[in-house]
Amino acid sequence: MPLSEHEQRLFEQIERSLAEDPKFASAVRASDPRFHARRRLLVAAGVVIVGLGLLVYGAVIKTPPLAVAGFVVMFGALIYGVQSHRRAQSPDLHVVGGTTSRRRPRGRAGRRPSFLDRMEERWRQRPEGHR
Repeated sequence: MPLSEHEQRLFEQIERSLAEDPKFASAVRASDPRFHARRRLLVAAGVVIVGLGLLVYGAVIKTPPLAVAGFVVMFGALIYGVQSHRRAQSPDLHVVGGTTSRRRPRGRAGRRPSFLDRMEERWRQRPEGHR
């Protein structure tokens, strides 16, 4: 149902007053899961660069343990970045009362169905005449 003109004006006025409040803006930003995910991705990217630098430096000075350590750091940061990105894209990430909560699925019921699960479901739902 659309808002009336009066409600629309009130809504815009409230929106402007909230946008001008720096304390409110920082509180919303601090509780926004996308802000934290973006920050984790930036940290992961920085650590990947550091790991790549260690890898190249270890190869140049012919110190295999340093090169391997650089690879491990780089690989770990990539995994951390991918997991952070997946968590940020998750539809069950909510902001409630200024805190983030992530519902953990229990068992197979809460997880995304696997390929075989989807194929079995399609098999069960096929038309009866094709048996």
